[in-house]
Amino acid sequence: MNSPNQEENLGTVARKWDWVKGKMVNAAKTTKKIGTDDPRRIIHAMKVGLTLTLVSLFYYFRPLYDSFGESAICAILTVVVVFEFTVGGTLSKSLNRGGATVLGAAIGIGAKSLAAVGGERGEPVIRGFLVFIIAGAATYTRFLPIVKRKYDYGGQIFIVTFSLVAVSGYRVNHILQMSHQRLATVLMGGAACVLISIFVCPVWAGQDLHNLVAENIEKLADFLDGFGEEFFSYAGDGEEGDEKSFLTGYKSVLDSEATEDSLAQFAWWEPPHGGFKLCQPWKEYLKIGNLARECAHHIQTLEQCLIHSKPQVASEIHRKIEKTCTTMSKETGKALREVSSTIKEKRFPSSSLQSHIQKSKSEGVDLITELEEFSLPLHDLRETMKLFVVASTLCDIVRIVEEISVSVAQLSTKARFENPKSTPTYCEKQRQLATIEPLDNIDQCEDCVVIDVREQELRI
Repeated sequence: MNSPNQEENLGTVARKWDWVKGKMVNAAKTTKKIGTDDPRRIIHAMKVGLTLTLVSLFYYFRPLYDSFGESAICAILTVVVVFEFTVGGTLSKSLNRGGATVLGAAIGIGAKSLAAVGGERGEPVIRGFLVFIIAGAATYTRFLPIVKRKYDYGGQIFIVTFSLVAVSGYRVNHILQMSHQRLATVLMGGAACVLISIFVCPVWAGQDLHNLVAENIEKLADFLDGFGEEFFSYAGDGEEGDEKSFLTGYKSVLDSEATEDSLAQFAWWEPPHGGFKLCQPWKEYLKIGNLARECAHHIQTLEQCLIHSKPQVASEIHRKIEKTCTTMSKETGKALREVSSTIKEKRFPSSSLQSHIQKSKSEGVDLITELEEFSLPLHDLRETMKLFVVASTLCDIVRIVEEISVSVAQLSTKARFENPKSTPTYCEKQRQLATIEPLDNIDQCEDCVVIDVREQELRI
């Protein structure tokens, strides 16, 4: 028989084993979820492994190792620090690292030559002074907004390369050969990353940004589509227990700013791809994203009204404004859904977009008028104020949606999206119907009207 101490020890071991097993199971589930959410992550990991295998040939093959020596490790390090998930991220870091390495090595060699003028005693002093001035100036330059946004990584590599070349050149005799080898391996490692990133299952930051903005707007549309009916669903309607995920889907829009900024920065580096041109107006996507977040903040107010101010009983004022409020919310949701479809399909906005916005504005005016004209007893004033909050918030959302539609139209123009064939305008129809027959002798015509046509632009 086991003693009490042995049983206690066995129980402790079993609890610890259950804890470890639970952690392992959770880790396995998390790992699986990461790959399931975006299978491109699995492909990215394989691409990095493939690139590292290729650059390892500098060590495996004797002729390559004899040419580059220990500097071959720089190619492996370059792959590790440069290869990013998107093509734009990889291009950004590769070009920054390659350009900064070339510039840092060149200035470092120049500093070595300049310091040699000072002789045996003056050379260390001149080297130290140059390192202080140039490294300090490069560090300060990194605070500039444009450098911080696009070339910060290059600034770091420049400082590291320049310092290594300028300082190590004092003791190393073959500094030119060492710089050449390291520069060659860095460029080869960066080139391998760029080529595999572009030609093997590429992940484009521009496409991700495009899809993210469209999906965020669609989430806002989902909320507005269902808000009216949800707000005016009273107790006993049989919908209280239903799960309504569309009411919380908008919350991811509130936290998307950092992702959009990062994708826009990487997209700036990418070559033309998938309908996106070289000078794609990525700033317009950020503008639309900011407006979408502003709309999401107003929707957050509506959600709070839905949680804390939802009517439990259908009073007279609720019945009076129910149709107007629901129609206004639905039309705004339809407008946002049309905006999302416009971005996804890369086309100009259709006429239905403005139609939905105008209906929303008209319903908003009717809603405010109904609330102002309706008189309630003093004890119901609080209920009226809650409805005014909902009405005011919906009107603000309509205004923001109109601004979003203007921004999307500007994006369509600057990005040269597909312009659908539109029906001819009245003036175009008149020009198509009108015919002009020239006369040989105008003086012989008594019932003619002379029209003086000048080269002027006609504005209507």
